[in-house]
Amino acid sequence: MKLQSQLNLAFTTLLLVMLTVTGLVIYSLLMDMLIEDEQAELKQNGELLVQVLNENGRGNSLQGFSDFLDEQDLDLFLYDRNQNRVLDSTMPPRYVNGFSANNNFADDQKELWEIGNNKFVTQRILFKPGSTGLELILLTPINDLQAVQQDFFQRLVIVFVIGAIAAVFLSYFLTNKLVTPLSRLKGQLKKIEKRKFDELESIKATGEIKEVEQSVYEMASELQRYVNSQQAFFQNASHELKTPLMTVQGYAEGIRDKVFDEQEQEKGLEMMVTEVKRLKMIINEMILLAKLDSEQAVYQPENVSASELIDQVMDRTLPMVNERRITINQEVNYDSSLFVDQEKVLRALLNVTFNAIRHAKTRVDITLDKDLIVIEDDGEGIPKELIPHIFHRFVKGKNGETGLGLAIARAIIEQSGGKIMVHESKLGGAKFTLAFTN
Repeated sequence: MKLQSQLNLAFTTLLLVMLTVTGLVIYSLLMDMLIEDEQAELKQNGELLVQVLNENGRGNSLQGFSDFLDEQDLDLFLYDRNQNRVLDSTMPPRYVNGFSANNNFADDQKELWEIGNNKFVTQRILFKPGSTGLELILLTPINDLQAVQQDFFQRLVIVFVIGAIAAVFLSYFLTNKLVTPLSRLKGQLKKIEKRKFDELESIKATGEIKEVEQSVYEMASELQRYVNSQQAFFQNASHELKTPLMTVQGYAEGIRDKVFDEQEQEKGLEMMVTEVKRLKMIINEMILLAKLDSEQAVYQPENVSASELIDQVMDRTLPMVNERRITINQEVNYDSSLFVDQEKVLRALLNVTFNAIRHAKTRVDITLDKDLIVIEDDGEGIPKELIPHIFHRFVKGKNGETGLGLAIARAIIEQSGGKIMVHESKLGGAKFTLAFTN
């Protein structure tokens, strides 16, 4: 069953349940309300009758009272409580006998009288309090109230039916408005599934559906970027691997075909060893990147002193620093504890530091301040057009090696919950900032 049909069925069912419960509650309470209103009206009529009788003096004699009651178009009794006797009535004698047999006259707590299949609402009015004990008892058949109840309920049903029809149309309109953007969004997802990113279109939606739409388009943009990066990765990887392989192949074929003399063969073998080492390094770094992207288990964080990491970087870069005859400065303003994988983060720091040493002229500075590690050099810096892509795979500068070092550093830092950024340094070269959040 489609979502729109499910929503319409749910709304309609909920509406019918609410209307049914409401109708039953109103129907059950309506009779009580009608009885209370009728009793109030009977009391008002009875008090008015007693007042008129007293003012006209008819109440001084039983005959005058009876004559006056006969003139009223009301169901009533004149009852003498002292004698437990009905003195007069406007109803047939069978009602008097029936009510007397049921002891209704003597029981002043009973408000509903019943005889046969007929029920009556009653109200007692004391004619002369404290003297004769005469009571005026007025009655109204409950059938009259039931007729009012049925008439009201029929009108209520008509209103409910009209309201239900209107609600169903409104439900259809609202669900259609809700489901239509979802259906269109489904079509956009189909385009994403087929990688038709350029054919994506915006849809009209509001609220949470609009947020979902934005998330879908962000996902599509990220997928497109990922697909493009993967394509670029394989293209660059094939290029980077092809060059040393061609070199190795050329020298190997030359040695096999004996086109080189002994000195050239020695040179060729050395070149082949160098290129094989380069291939091994590229492949190892590619494997490390793949593991960082896919295997969370390879990352094992622990509490590590940031200054200790800096000391290890200083120790391991010392041979290269001496070889290139540059100065590397260390400044620790505030030591902090980082919850990271020590080996992986050290690898990232070394990649960035080696990169700075290769491009520096005379100086590299490493600064630690709380959760920030800054590595900068006084080299020529990074070309502005290269900065947005500097952390992509196989993107390298003039003195770069594999083009994977900074990509590995970014993957490690981001997996550590941090962020790596590059800016222009005041020293003239590049400034790498590693920000950790612990």
